[in-house]
Amino acid sequence: MSSSQSSVPWFDGFVGVAYRYYDLRMNVVPLFTDRKEATSIWHDIIHPWIDPSIKIRFLEIDDKYWFIMGSDSQKNDTNLSFFKELEKSENYERFKKGHDGEAYLRLGVYAKKSLDDVKKDAVCSCTHEARDHDEGDGDACLFNTCTCKTFSSFQVNLLKKKKIITDIEFLEEKDVKKDPLVWNCINANKFSKLD
Repeated sequence: MSSSQSSVPWFDGFVGVAYRYYDLRMNVVPLFTDRKEATSIWHDIIHPWIDPSIKIRFLEIDDKYWFIMGSDSQKNDTNLSFFKELEKSENYERFKKGHDGEAYLRLGVYAKKSLDDVKKDAVCSCTHEARDHDEGDGDACLFNTCTCKTFSSFQVNLLKKKKIITDIEFLEEKDVKKDPLVWNCINANKFSKLD
């Protein structure tokens, strides 16, 4: 076990992870709700990381997974590791199958959008477009078969900066002790996050 990782603080103050497929490499995108916070974390923490030292681990437990990311930074003030327990999704499974051992790391800003914030072709979480929602009556969906009462959508904006990650692994619970980054994450955060 790496003793250099054990004193590293852990951060889970982001809302989730998005996956993007339309670049040379797939993208792994930790999402923030505040652009200023995302920009600051990139500049102060991730930018100094050397690309080959960045590790991303996906620890799968039943229908959930832990996203775990860290780097052996030479600057002590940039030693911060990231983790988040998330539900498995189609996008996650697609990334797992298609990443080919490398990905771009980018940060993104996740913003919820109301009916007033979007164009008419924007899609609601109920799968119907904004034009199918009543603007005068609480934004309810106009489809008789739909129970949606309020239009709700989101937008993800990616920051331009990126790092190339080549140390990506998918692990199961039995593999926890074999990986220092995962082992330290579980030990530091287990009691409040993993049952």
